[in-house]
Amino acid sequence: MAHEGSSKERGIIPLTDKVIYIIGPQRFQNELMVSFLTRETGATCLAGSDVRQVPVVDDKKTTQPIMILLDCLEKELDTYLIEVAASDKRLLFRHYVALYNLSPGFGVEKKALRKGIRGFFYKQDPPELLIKGVSALFNEELWVSREIMTKAILENRDKDIITIKDQSTLTPREIEILSLIATGAKNDYIAEELFISPNTVKTHIYNIFKKINVPNRLQAALWAAKNL
Repeated sequence: MAHEGSSKERGIIPLTDKVIYIIGPQRFQNELMVSFLTRETGATCLAGSDVRQVPVVDDKKTTQPIMILLDCLEKELDTYLIEVAASDKRLLFRHYVALYNLSPGFGVEKKALRKGIRGFFYKQDPPELLIKGVSALFNEELWVSREIMTKAILENRDKDIITIKDQSTLTPREIEILSLIATGAKNDYIAEELFISPNTVKTHIYNIFKKINVPNRLQAALWAAKNL
C-alpha cells in the first residue's frame, strides 16, 4: 500500500502497547494487513480466519480492550455475528470491533452499530485513513461517518417521545441533542445548530446522561445507536 511518511511523521501516536486482530478468509491479505499495521502503528498484530480465534473475555481479569478488524470482502456481517455468538457474545462490547473492506451502499452499518460494531472502513479508503481510524477507535471514539450515524439515530425522528427501558423519557429536544452528540458534534456546534446557548446545551446533556445512565459522550452515542 502506497503512503507518504510514517505514522509518527503524520502525528499519530504509536500503539506499541495495543493488540490488533485481523480476521478474514483471505490469508495472504490478512498477512499483508498484519505487516502494514505493525509497521505503521507499532501494535502487536495477529491474523486469523475465524472470530473464535480471538481470546475469550475473562471477567476475573482486567484485560485491556483489543481491536478486531473483520474483513467483509468475502464474508458477510451475519456470518461474523454467528461466529461471535458461538465464541463470546461479550466480545463486541468489551473490545473495539470494526468492519473493513466494506462496500458502500450495502446498508449494513445500522445493524452493525446496534450489535456493537464501532467503526467502518471501506474498500476505497486510503491507508492513511485506516491508520487514523484505528487510532481513533483505541481512543474510545466511534469511526462512523456523520451521515451514517445521523441516519441510524434519526430513523425514528418523527416520534415525539421515546420511552426508555427504565421508564424515563427523552424529550424531542433531548433526542435532537443526543443525535448530534452521536454524530460527533461538540457543544458549540450543537448550540449554533439548535439556536440555543452553550449553557443550555450542557444542561440538556447532563439530563440526557442521567436519564440513559451513561457517563460520557461515547457511551451516549453507543446507547443511541443500539436503542433509537
